[in-house]
Amino acid sequence: MKTITWLSPQDEPEWFPPLERALDEPPGLLAAGGDLSTARLLAAYKRGIFPWYSPGQPVLWWSPDPRAVLFPEEFRCTRSLAKRIRNGGFEVVIDRDFRGVIEGCAAPRPHSAGTWITPEMLAAYVELHRRGYAHSVETYKDDRLVGGLYGVRLGSVFFGESMFSRERDASKVALARLVEICLAERIVVIDCQMASSHLESLGSRRIPRGQFQALLRKHATLDPRPMARPEPPDTSRG
Repeated sequence: MKTITWLSPQDEPEWFPPLERALDEPPGLLAAGGDLSTARLLAAYKRGIFPWYSPGQPVLWWSPDPRAVLFPEEFRCTRSLAKRIRNGGFEVVIDRDFRGVIEGCAAPRPHSAGTWITPEMLAAYVELHRRGYAHSVETYKDDRLVGGLYGVRLGSVFFGESMFSRERDASKVALARLVEICLAERIVVIDCQMASSHLESLGSRRIPRGQFQALLRKHATLDPRPMARPEPPDTSRG
């Protein structure tokens, strides 16, 4: 019988149990405890593990099987989305307001009781961003942040964390931009973590955890890399 592994903040940050020990119910739960230090987060992502928990819970570490991923060349850009990208009046930039994107993802949403992005999670990913590992793709309209996404880049893998929209299709526009960057920079896979009908409509699919691990062994490295140079602000506006 599988049992959950408890981590201590004093444990070596690189240590996690084998992924095969993840629980079947809830699916993919591997460990609890530890901390959200940069070293532990990087070690987790490189192995295909991510934190996800609610306020009041210990840090919970997950590695689901199958894994939801989006291969950039399989992104499904519908005709309506392509039209919104061309004519929606959106501006898409990289890493201009990383904190603002996480705060947007953490904000209350319809049909949602709360958020898993705790203040500790926010602080941990802001630190990852400061060190060059975490990035945001931001959608603006009339100089207002209306959507975006954020995640972690390790080598040629982008681990998507969350996305939000304050205007229709704003997060999809950000995802389309991320796909363009991935294709240009030879990022081979975007990790979507958990499957959803929304992401599957955009081209994501499920692959066995072992296949995902093989991709990480080949393509995930710990050297921080920029996603793209942030576009300079448009100073021509009055």
